[in-house]
Amino acid sequence: MGAILSDTSAHEDLNASEERRRALYKAFESGDTRFDGQVFVGVSSTGIYCRTVCKAKMPKYENCTFFRTAAEAEAAGFRPCMTCRPELAPGLSLVDARSNLARRAAHMLQARCSSSVSIESIAAKLGYTGRHLRRAFEAEYGVTPVQYLRTCRLLLAKSLLTDTDLPVSLVVKASGFGSVRRFNDAFKEHYRLTPSDVRKKRGKSAIHAGTIAVRVSYRPPYGFSELLAFFRGRALGHVERVDDVSYARAVRLEGADGNAVSGWVRVEDDPSHNQLIVTISDELTAVVPEIIARVRHMFDTDSDPVAVAEALAPLQGSVSGLHAEGIRVPGCFDPFEIACRAVIGQQVSVKAANNLAARIVERYGEKLETGISELDRAWPSAAVVCSLPSVEDAFGELGLIKTRSRAIAQIAALMCDGALDLDASAVAEDQMEALLQIRGIGPWSANYIAMRALGHPDAFLETDAGVAHALPDLTPKERLALVEDCRPWRSYAVLALWDSLSG
Repeated sequence: MGAILSDTSAHEDLNASEERRRALYKAFESGDTRFDGQVFVGVSSTGIYCRTVCKAKMPKYENCTFFRTAAEAEAAGFRPCMTCRPELAPGLSLVDARSNLARRAAHMLQARCSSSVSIESIAAKLGYTGRHLRRAFEAEYGVTPVQYLRTCRLLLAKSLLTDTDLPVSLVVKASGFGSVRRFNDAFKEHYRLTPSDVRKKRGKSAIHAGTIAVRVSYRPPYGFSELLAFFRGRALGHVERVDDVSYARAVRLEGADGNAVSGWVRVEDDPSHNQLIVTISDELTAVVPEIIARVRHMFDTDSDPVAVAEALAPLQGSVSGLHAEGIRVPGCFDPFEIACRAVIGQQVSVKAANNLAARIVERYGEKLETGISELDRAWPSAAVVCSLPSVEDAFGELGLIKTRSRAIAQIAALMCDGALDLDASAVAEDQMEALLQIRGIGPWSANYIAMRALGHPDAFLETDAGVAHALPDLTPKERLALVEDCRPWRSYAVLALWDSLSG
């Protein structure tokens, strides 16, 4: 895969080289999962575009045009395939996010497509002008941010029409269309279908009884059981529940209208289709895109497992029991929660850190009505922590030492002021620098937060106890040198080293 795509610049036409076209067609013909979500195929004889894993009848080579994104295929006049469903394709990882402004903006557009998001506001959040963002976006994706946003909304709506029994009015709201009429017009114009046509073509897998079920694809191999084991060992009572086959949590988010909504979400694996099944309580309809984005981040569905395995290959010869096949970095659902828990977990066992975190959520976590008794609280927000008269006294009563209470108070204050951004679309290096200015935050904490909250793929914890146990004969400096060739995937090296201890 690298040989086919890595020698092209982001904006270069994939169809410019006959050799590359032949290689991409061969990948399409074989259903190569490595290309899923990285290449889409427009078929001129049908007017439809597909994922590389599509199982429909194979089109002729001369009828195929290759695109980097679904938005680019739609801008060229193709409509999505009903068989392989491009709306379910895995996304792209945020490697080298500093230089890839467009990719960071795309993640934000996907997560916020249900709201009346403006390109100017996204550009401002990323620290650029709207004009610069538009120029960078078109160079990367071949479409404007507005066109990309429209595709995100249409594909989300198509997914909800196919997989749920939501009334059309709620699908319109969840996917960010301002009115049913605008929604219907968009479908007719871009897909030459009505929403009713889409719903008629769906299978028998729709979920009922007050829930929304959406599917999120990943590129295999995928270590779902290892992710569950990680989350199970750190599950926070009242907030999370992890069993042998699924992860569930209570959710409180702010909708596009500024009002908070609460409910629950559950994630389970469907390995036969290389997909996660994400079940969402219908109280969260207004924030479905943001939930999907957070689940993608938490379960690292956009990772490129082939690239990761290749990067970690040199490490396998140095560590007994280490394997990189299907490894994923566990992200998080709530960035502030994980930042606080990273501070709480400094130099204490996972069990001790969980106990301290449980006391905080029981005392200060907001009570939620989710309909599930075990999932009835949310981690206190940064605003709630900032409102406490004395975080040092409040958390001190629960057993947290002063330096860690102060560090959490500073993180909360910086996030409330906008000086610290732990969103996955932020530039990790910038936020790590801001974290390191906080007294009580050292390199281990900054890297751990970057790895789990910011989705930074290249963080390494050379002083971590687990890493030290996996590499007992090396000094921290020597551990850093050992994983130098694993860049830009050293976060995955950390997980591989941790996993080697339980093998």
